[in-house]
Amino acid sequence: MKIAELFYSLQGEGALVGVPSVFIRTSGCNLRCGWCDTPYTSWNPEGAELSLDRILDEVQAHPARHVVVTGGEPMIAPEIIPLTQRLRDRSLHITVETAGTVFQPVACDLMSISPKLSNSTPRGPQAAQHDRLRTNPGVLHDLMSRYDYQLKFVIEKPADLDEVRVLLNSLQADPQRVILMPEGTDRDVLRERGVWLAEIAKAEGFRFTPRLHVELWGNRRGV
Repeated sequence: MKIAELFYSLQGEGALVGVPSVFIRTSGCNLRCGWCDTPYTSWNPEGAELSLDRILDEVQAHPARHVVVTGGEPMIAPEIIPLTQRLRDRSLHITVETAGTVFQPVACDLMSISPKLSNSTPRGPQAAQHDRLRTNPGVLHDLMSRYDYQLKFVIEKPADLDEVRVLLNSLQADPQRVILMPEGTDRDVLRERGVWLAEIAKAEGFRFTPRLHVELWGNRRGV
């Protein structure tokens, strides 16, 4: 399994923000977000081929009871199903972070779904394919019906909420499972966007999440 990085940190986003967790970051993605903060897993996939035994040994070397399988897009990783099953066998809490465009019957305690809005579309030749793939209502419905889930939206500007409302209405999603997160990898940008986004979250009844790992350690790998 191609792994970009495997590390122990705090969950920086979403409902479990602040929880000590081991992160398994798979390499490879079917999307090309213009603001992607892990281009080494999508635009230019890097990593080493690790056996499932090696991955499990690395996970168990840390005291955390939570593990986050992320990417890139982990749902396209060839061994994602046996990996999550073996994590489940060790009684670990499993979060899978996905864009919600591909379905796999993984073992998962929290499906963290981040549907990509139009603000993610890159410039250039990748734009058309990205736009075609970035939203898959059928997959979103399957994930939401089968798993405990959160819907985490990356917000760049207030107008992005128009798209969020349309998608939530079509999915009939529980507003209490909706989480808004400011886009950015710079502390000052996140702080500025966080101020107005927090007010939107209050007005709409959604949850707000910071990017805790960026606030604590900056935009770097392994955190």
